[in-house]
Amino acid sequence: MSKVKDESLAVRGEGELLWARENMPVLAEVRKRFEKEKPLKGVSIGTCLHLEKKTGILLEVLAAGGAVVSACSCNPLTTDDCVAAALAKKMNVFAWAGQSNEDYYECINKVLDAKPQVVIDDGCDQVFAIHKKRVELLKSTIGGCEETTTGVTRLNAMAHDGELKFPVFAVNNAYSKFLFDNRYGTGQSTVDAITHITNKLVAGKTVVVVGYGWCGKGIAARMKGMGANVIVVESGVRLNASQPSGWHKALEALYDGFRVMSLDEAAPLADFIVTVTGGKAIVSRDHFSKLKDGVILANAGHFNVEIDEPGLRSLSKRVEEVKDNVVRYELKDGRKVYLLSEGRLVNLARPGGQGHPIEIMDGSFAVQALCARRMLEEGKKMKPGVYDVPVDIDDEVARLALEVQGVKLKKPSREQLDYLQSWKEGT
Repeated sequence: MSKVKDESLAVRGEGELLWARENMPVLAEVRKRFEKEKPLKGVSIGTCLHLEKKTGILLEVLAAGGAVVSACSCNPLTTDDCVAAALAKKMNVFAWAGQSNEDYYECINKVLDAKPQVVIDDGCDQVFAIHKKRVELLKSTIGGCEETTTGVTRLNAMAHDGELKFPVFAVNNAYSKFLFDNRYGTGQSTVDAITHITNKLVAGKTVVVVGYGWCGKGIAARMKGMGANVIVVESGVRLNASQPSGWHKALEALYDGFRVMSLDEAAPLADFIVTVTGGKAIVSRDHFSKLKDGVILANAGHFNVEIDEPGLRSLSKRVEEVKDNVVRYELKDGRKVYLLSEGRLVNLARPGGQGHPIEIMDGSFAVQALCARRMLEEGKKMKPGVYDVPVDIDDEVARLALEVQGVKLKKPSREQLDYLQSWKEGT
């Protein structure tokens, strides 16, 4: 029933899964519980995630808990075909690298054909498909879990408009996820991918990071650590009452030691521009006329809309793929602009990106597995909407991530807790 690029790649894929499995001790602890308790026995779970080795271990953990797992990718370029082939021997997998848009949505529909009771999403495409194309599944879907900022933003918009019909845990918003995945994971994996694809030196270069959320902070810090001169670009706007405004994020970047300016000002200075906003046409026609010759553009936001590729193409007299994941746009005045990975997620697009480090996804996917269990247990009693990850799950994963590295924290004494929680105590 699975559909992958090449089943003969399964042996190589098993090696990738073995390497990830042996380096994901937090998920190993969750797997032990799931194997013993079988909390997901007989439950259909549909996943739409970047399908590579770390994701494979999450899927194995869900299956170990008794789930019937169906999986597709949340991005046409991010599937590791070796891993997909290996997983296809154990569960239903519909994914391969280099999918067309038609293939991509067909694979999502194949997963939905399994009538998932719990969906695990990265970018909200699976949830959106249920609400708009497969509405017959709304009655059987208990709820879901969303992995990334872009997906949570879409879910909040659906909830605001009264269109979200079942509960979803915003796994992305767990504090553990911010730390594991967004700051440290995106920071390292984006720099790794850019340097791997280009083989260019970062030290001494001017790197413009557009967006200073958790992911932007990680990228800016890692680029600075590599010796880059980092400029941060933010927008003067508040998009969410519960999140810092663009002014606050810009101020934080300034106090973190970075230059802060508009993209109009930063564009002529950039050797690299990395977008990480979740927005559309962030680098647009207005900026292309200001770029220096040889600038490299990359995106670490979820969708390939942050860099206006059609606009860049329309301004070019020649467009050519010069190597894997590098397209050169020769502008009409002779300047050359290089776009990495078609403007898609540079840290995950294949070949070139390997995604976040294994230890990072160990924590993030532990949150996912435990949230899937909690949604199955409590989802039928929850009203439709976007929910924060339960605090006990967030704390448990952080505790496990420390303990598997030999770190155990001591709790305060009762006297100390009473003092901290009492308004009557003096100085």
